[in-house]
Amino acid sequence: MAPFSLPRERASGNNKHSDSDENVPSFARASARDQGSTVLNLVYQAADIFSAIEDHAQETKARAQSLCKSAAERLKFAEKRVEVAERDRRETIDEADHKLQDASRALKQAEIRITVAEDYAAAAEFRAQAAEVQAQKLRQELALIEDAIRRRLICATPELVGRQNVA
Repeated sequence: MAPFSLPRERASGNNKHSDSDENVPSFARASARDQGSTVLNLVYQAADIFSAIEDHAQETKARAQSLCKSAAERLKFAEKRVEVAERDRRETIDEADHKLQDASRALKQAEIRITVAEDYAAAAEFRAQAAEVQAQKLRQELALIEDAIRRRLICATPELVGRQNVA
């Protein structure tokens, strides 16, 4: 596809010159028919070049569209993964929040039970101390009663006094 081509009769070998002149370009004026043929060849060559450029542009456009479509699909997939991860994160946070609230309620209930148990223990200790004081008083009264009973018995039967001393 050289920009310069030999006239048809020279290219086909139908010239009036010898075979040795075949490799030498002729600058002689070509006929109108040959010029038309050359122009037509150039037009076909230009059409072929434009067609090749257009084909290349179409292929480039198709590749670009394919790349864009692929990138868009990957982006959608990535966005879905982000949505799933975000939803999982929110669910995990909500679950942790519920567990924390449950634990907080359980802790408050345990604190209340501990306070009640401490109050019950303090009241029981107070009652035990009061019972101890009362038992001490009752022992003292019982000792006084026993002592009073012995004195009466001893005074009522003097012969027992002698026996108690002997025993």
